[in-house]
Amino acid sequence: MRTADAPYWSFAWVATAIIAFLYVVPMAGLVLASFGIPGEPGFSAYVDLVQSPAVRNVVWVTFRVSVLTTVISVTLGYVLALSIIHLDGGARSILLALVVIPFWLSALVRALAWLILLRNNGLANETLLALGVISEPLRLARNELGVLIAMVHFCVPFATFPLLGAMTAIDSRHVMAGRSLGASQARIWRDIYLPLTMPSLVAAAFLVFVLCLGFFVTPAIVGGGRVVMLSEYISFSVLVTLRWTAAAALSVGILLATLAFVAIIARLIGFRRMVEVG
Repeated sequence: MRTADAPYWSFAWVATAIIAFLYVVPMAGLVLASFGIPGEPGFSAYVDLVQSPAVRNVVWVTFRVSVLTTVISVTLGYVLALSIIHLDGGARSILLALVVIPFWLSALVRALAWLILLRNNGLANETLLALGVISEPLRLARNELGVLIAMVHFCVPFATFPLLGAMTAIDSRHVMAGRSLGASQARIWRDIYLPLTMPSLVAAAFLVFVLCLGFFVTPAIVGGGRVVMLSEYISFSVLVTLRWTAAAALSVGILLATLAFVAIIARLIGFRRMVEVG
């Protein structure tokens, strides 16, 4: 470290220490609460979580919805990023704006909008009924399908921008070389775009999956209490059933699962590379 940079590093270390303190202290309290402290310490909360059919069902629903949302969002994000790269002029600006605009709306507004669109007398069903496509309203809201649609809408931008950054950085000479050798568009994508964007693809999937694990507003509103995910279950345990120890244990479990997932991804593509492309 250069002498001239010493004052700036001092500010950085102070800010880091404050953030670490504000994060570590609450997390330490959460871990202690999961073991029943203050009070009689023990592992009963963790044992109950493992043995509880309700918790296993909530974990399975969360995992299933998160995986489906991740796969669909990353696929759509890849197609959108590829389209934005190859479009020119106004079409590119319009498509990019359509990806950016959702960032301007809160998760609550988007969830309520999807609930209005997908309910039995919502715009989607009313339009299909008016066109004669269906004879009775489809169940698009207050179920897993509605939650999946709303979550994908929220997550697509988070998948698109890391992929868009990676595709922008690809040297156009690679594509030109492939075309000069007679490669088709499919071959260029398979042999050039896919390998070069794979780290960003993994990073985007990781980002979306972790976001999905903590979703609360969207499943609670669009699911209507019929699609309970982990965050909603923890909130219910704290605010309704007052099972704070169980909620703390489940929160710690989610944190450990997320850290384990980060370690696996970092092991596969390298932590520094994952951070750079994500």
